[in-house]
Amino acid sequence: MTDDILTRIEGHAGVISLNRPGAIHALTLPMVHAMSQALLKWKDYDAVKCVIIDHAEGRGFCAGGDIAFLRNSALNDNGESGRKFFHDEYQLNHLLFTYPKPVVAFMDGITMGGGVGISQPARFRVATENTRFAMPETGIGLFPDVGGGWYLSRLEGRVGQFLALTGARLDGAECLELGLATHYLSSESLAEAKARIATEDVERIDGILGTLSATPPEARIVSNILTINRHFASDRYEDILASLEGDDSDWAMKELATLRTKSPQTCKVALRQLATSASLDDFADNMRVEYRIGSRVLVRPDFAEGVRAVIVDKDNAPKWNPATAEGVSEELLDAIFAPLPTQEEWKPL
Repeated sequence: MTDDILTRIEGHAGVISLNRPGAIHALTLPMVHAMSQALLKWKDYDAVKCVIIDHAEGRGFCAGGDIAFLRNSALNDNGESGRKFFHDEYQLNHLLFTYPKPVVAFMDGITMGGGVGISQPARFRVATENTRFAMPETGIGLFPDVGGGWYLSRLEGRVGQFLALTGARLDGAECLELGLATHYLSSESLAEAKARIATEDVERIDGILGTLSATPPEARIVSNILTINRHFASDRYEDILASLEGDDSDWAMKELATLRTKSPQTCKVALRQLATSASLDDFADNMRVEYRIGSRVLVRPDFAEGVRAVIVDKDNAPKWNPATAEGVSEELLDAIFAPLPTQEEWKPL
């Protein structure tokens, strides 16, 4: 067991609190296992009527996964331990998605990568004025996993593709507007919300959160949705770049400059991933696809290089391989998405 996850029962609520503030509660494999064990234990425990997921302290809900661990795996064990991390993390994501009891996730602060994976499956997703939501993986040679393909591909228009490629950050109001959050509360109301959820009828959770909801500020992304839909209309990455290149507006130039910093390989992977996920009817099938991708991308050159440039050396000058969108072949993408040997495929808990 790990001290980085605190579990307890308050009233009729099972509470899971992330407790790794020094890393903004980024998920480690022991944290993933502790969360899964608690959820499995409470699944058939009648005294637990609902589950609350929050963070114990600090400025973020969950900043993602243990990127340093994954990079070390890519460099030193050919991705073996990294694949184990992905496999078990995706089992947690699926467990939450299919959980029979109401889950309430409080996305109070930074909610990125792995934090998205443990909040989006929840029936109730609470944003606040502190929420900063993003799937920034293409900047380090990864892709929007942990169910990202499922959630992003189901957003309005082409917003999901925009978020997957650019890693753009959303505030709480934008999360509410796009449906990534179900409620918007002031952070000052969270303690009362949790106390009432733990003691009042679980059928009242929606009403409790609705009663305590605050009026959010204007969702800034709304004014850009038509522009996003136009420029990000294609599932072909070269078309998106060309569309932005043909627009001399400040917005287009800014987004084009952002895309120029991302891994061409994983931008193309993300577009195919979202197109594939949109056609699936079963979340388990989605996670199976994402595990195939993750198993391959983890040991491709861009991941270790992206983490080096952004997180280790912080020079923000990654040398991507392939270096251009045109250099990323359909054959490479086919290999990344190909089924694994039967015994290596991802399986739910």
